Amino acid sequence: MLLVLIKHFLGRMKSGQRADNVAAAPDQVVMQIQAGDLRLRNQFITDYQPYVAKITSRFCKRYIDPACDDEFSIALGAFNEAINQYVPEKGRSFLGFAETVVRRRLIDYVRKQQKFNKQTPYSSFEVEDEEDNVANPVEIQQAMDHYAEQQGVEERRAEIAEFSRELAEFSLRFGDLADNSPKHHDSRQALFQIARQLSDHPGMMTILRTKRTLPIKEMLTVCGVSRKTLERNRKFIIAVALIFHGSYPYLRDYLQIIDPIDQSERKEQSP
Repeated sequence: MLLVLIKHFLGRMKSGQRADNVAAAPDQVVMQIQAGDLRLRNQFITDYQPYVAKITSRFCKRYIDPACDDEFSIALGAFNEAINQYVPEKGRSFLGFAETVVRRRLIDYVRKQQKFNKQTPYSSFEVEDEEDNVANPVEIQQAMDHYAEQQGVEERRAEIAEFSRELAEFSLRFGDLADNSPKHHDSRQALFQIARQLSDHPGMMTILRTKRTLPIKEMLTVCGVSRKTLERNRKFIIAVALIFHGSYPYLRDYLQIIDPIDQSERKEQSP
């Protein structure tokens, strides 16, 4: 149903019909679309459906049929979302940015499917063949668990690659997280709190992303910490703020980053 709605919204261009300006660079076309050219948006998405299908197939590690696979519908919607969110000033090509958005939406979809599967009783997986033989639900569950494990490896790899690209914009490396991480637990938690405040503040995050540096002046007021603390832990604060601001659940677990908000909620719920 979702695929039908998307196709109805996008419309189908007549066979062979193309606008001259679609041949332009994708980044330029997206800027024209953001200016309000709905017809160009429809044609642009239609023309790049093979590209979206390729990304989706590579992510799922199997052939994706655009006509019937839900993953393609998710990816196509994410491609349309990327058109709205693309900002050329950040220095990335549109297609590279679009692939990141598509992969994140597919990861969200897979997580929801896994959550549903875990809540489904074994008996619901029982099926009978033509000879009335019932398939072993345990074997089916094991196959599903193996698939989920493989998907988890792919998701972690994708997260690290995307995060490394983000860090590179600030001349940082993934290893800087470990090299600059405070050894003392309380110090780490204090920096998590500072990074969380930074990530939740739109104005300070804008400064961080555009100037590629900590908005120290603003943070001194908002976070209530010393300049020395901010300057000494600059790399660690930037990296953790990017993790909070992005979609990196595996990195949070790997680095044992505890969200101060989640921690306070747990304290309130405890007896």
